[in-house]
Amino acid sequence: MNSKKFYIVSEDIIPEIFIKVVNAKELINSNQVSSITEAVNKIGLSRSTYYKYSDHVFLLEDGSLGSKSTINLILKHESGILSRILDIVAEYNGNILTITQNPPERGFANVSIHFDISTLNQPYNLLLESIKTLSGVEQLTLINLE
Repeated sequence: MNSKKFYIVSEDIIPEIFIKVVNAKELINSNQVSSITEAVNKIGLSRSTYYKYSDHVFLLEDGSLGSKSTINLILKHESGILSRILDIVAEYNGNILTITQNPPERGFANVSIHFDISTLNQPYNLLLESIKTLSGVEQLTLINLE
């Protein structure tokens, strides 16, 4: 039995054709167009290309992810940073399952957070971006989606 592997890839390195497929899907799903033909014409994409990739290319916030996620963070060793991160997860209606934190070394701590994302009230990528832009967050890496 062949099992599919899924990859999360940054938009800046994927072929433009995949971005166009996602853009066409967004037009269709938001009712900005009345047909697939109208969407692909507006985006500049052929119908055959759309159909070839439409079941295989998704945005992270499409709801096509699982129900749990693990992120790894490098945080400055400053009071309140982890608390602010947890507040953001709660604001997005996420639920923390586990937190693993190493003791700070050279002014930075490595933290892994495993949380339930099945009931998020906003797109997952916005949650990650909100965390990433916090003062004191040096690095955020998505480790796992289940």
